[in-house]
Amino acid sequence: MSGPTREALPPVTEELVRALPKTDLHCHLDGSLRVATILELAEQQGVKLPADTTDGLAKAIHMGQICESLEDYLTAFDVTLAVLQTEEALYRAAHELATDCAAENVRYLEVRYSPVLHTRQGLKPTTIVDAVLEGLRVAKRETGIKSNVIICGIRHMDPVTSVRLAELAVAYKGKGVVGFDLAGAEEGHPARRHRDAVQLILDNNVNVTIHAGEAFGPESIAQAVHWCGAHRIGHGVRLRESGDLLNYVNDHRIPLEMCPSSNVQTGSVPNFAAHPLRFYFDFGLRVTVNTDNRLVTDTTCTKELLIAHREMGFTLEDLCTVLVQGFKSAFLPFREKADLLRQVNAEIADVLARFGRAAPVPAAGAAGAAVRGPRPARITP
Repeated sequence: MSGPTREALPPVTEELVRALPKTDLHCHLDGSLRVATILELAEQQGVKLPADTTDGLAKAIHMGQICESLEDYLTAFDVTLAVLQTEEALYRAAHELATDCAAENVRYLEVRYSPVLHTRQGLKPTTIVDAVLEGLRVAKRETGIKSNVIICGIRHMDPVTSVRLAELAVAYKGKGVVGFDLAGAEEGHPARRHRDAVQLILDNNVNVTIHAGEAFGPESIAQAVHWCGAHRIGHGVRLRESGDLLNYVNDHRIPLEMCPSSNVQTGSVPNFAAHPLRFYFDFGLRVTVNTDNRLVTDTTCTKELLIAHREMGFTLEDLCTVLVQGFKSAFLPFREKADLLRQVNAEIADVLARFGRAAPVPAAGAAGAAVRGPRPARITP
């Protein structure tokens, strides 16, 4: 790229991406523990794990490994959930997750989990939610990271359970819970079965995001949007199979929570070259880049953005646009989001200027090509 009015910026490096302000809007608590923490919690609680070493446990939970299917991938959660049945463990997991995110300058985090999966030892759902929220609050005091919770219904469970979870989300509206999700295996478990739970959420003006189009076709996304009123879509890699629906999602600015490494790991896409993130971005859809499960997929927001750059051709300007779209897509009140966007735009400009002074800028078209600086984000949706 060239032109006298275009300001050249530094090449994309891990250090630069780590320094930029980020969001993680699709992050599962029970898939994002530290390996060492699982081992320590298991020892404290007397829980037998499939392995008692870091390497052995990493292998047992498919950490970074390609899985045969989404269902195979989900077996890792049998291990993590085994040690997440106490108040102390939930607090620690939430606190450490937020702390790890803050270390790579994730400025806003939405943590999702299903309280019903943490009741094996008799914990009350309210106790579970309070423990996670307290862990996040302490992390905010220590690091400044802002975070909220999304409560998940589980597709394969009785829809009545989803209604109970929806009631819990409504009760905690304004107290740290900002949304409701349907997670779990898609095939054979349509979102429409949980419509009563989602309707309760919508009746109480709570946000909805639904896993859809990850391991099942665009009809799953259509149900999420048209039957369940989803404000965001988790994954959505198969949206490209329906041009009409893709245009509808684009026209209505429904954000997609994309998780490239997770999608390759679960077999939702065969490799990064086949991932639709680049196509969606070029077409104008509002895409966000997220981790899904930091532990099981062995990833961070920084890694995912670098994959977008190295494997999909995202320039620095593209990455900054994606970052801003993450903040725009956050389940936050408009005025709070507007203030945050102003801060983020200023921080992005500061980081780019700082890295531009720290290293020589490559010529346009060179490896790690220089790009134009991102235009300031509009505050409007």
